[in-house]
Amino acid sequence: MSGTEFEGESKAEAAPKARVAAAWAVHAFTASGVVTALLAIAALIAGDLRLALLWLGAALIIDGVDGPMARKVNVSRYAPRFDGAVLDLVIDYLTYTVIPALLIYRFGLVPAGWEIPAAAWIMLTSLYCFGNRDMKTGDLYFSGFPAVWNVVVLYFYVLETGPWANLAAILVLGILTFVPFKYVHPFRVRMWRPLTLAVTAIWALSTFWLVAAGGPGRPPMETAPLAFWGFLAASLYFLGLCVWRTAKGAEAGPGA
Repeated sequence: MSGTEFEGESKAEAAPKARVAAAWAVHAFTASGVVTALLAIAALIAGDLRLALLWLGAALIIDGVDGPMARKVNVSRYAPRFDGAVLDLVIDYLTYTVIPALLIYRFGLVPAGWEIPAAAWIMLTSLYCFGNRDMKTGDLYFSGFPAVWNVVVLYFYVLETGPWANLAAILVLGILTFVPFKYVHPFRVRMWRPLTLAVTAIWALSTFWLVAAGGPGRPPMETAPLAFWGFLAASLYFLGLCVWRTAKGAEAGPGA
């Protein structure tokens, strides 16, 4: 047998191993979200809301890109005994729900005496979202408020809304968990995906700028006005898209 044939056999054997390694690497990347969650909890205990939000932002980035990575390397085929979807849900419930609920409680973002009820409402309604088999529609929008409480707390921080307004928002959003309005998934919905991804990038960069520039005595909207207006414009885009798609009604096909 020639050297070329041996080389061909070697590559054939190495390819599956490389794919298995890639699949497990993606799982490890997803799992790293729990480390950013721990760091957010440490910041929470230290009383640093700004730093906690930055760590939750890092977790959000990990969650945003690990799905496309998992589909790219076909993790369900090359790491079939480990359920990446369950891993993702466990970490998401921690970073999207539990820690934001604790931030509501720890930093008094609702009126005094309402901290525990608000945090409990967040955690209870989110259980329906994470246990809902129809969490996503046929065109890959979320059906019902997708329990992105980390983002909600971020808006409280950036917009500097008052405790009663925050409590009202928490009540309404918890109810909307059970209402089949459509909420866009920036990485999955195909319609206008390039534009949506571009707006997502603007939102992410603006958000990081606002949180990083903020701090005690430094309102985000005053310290970084350009980022603030970019943040608002991107937010209005997402709101408009969700309202339009909900009003449109019937699904237009997978990922439409």
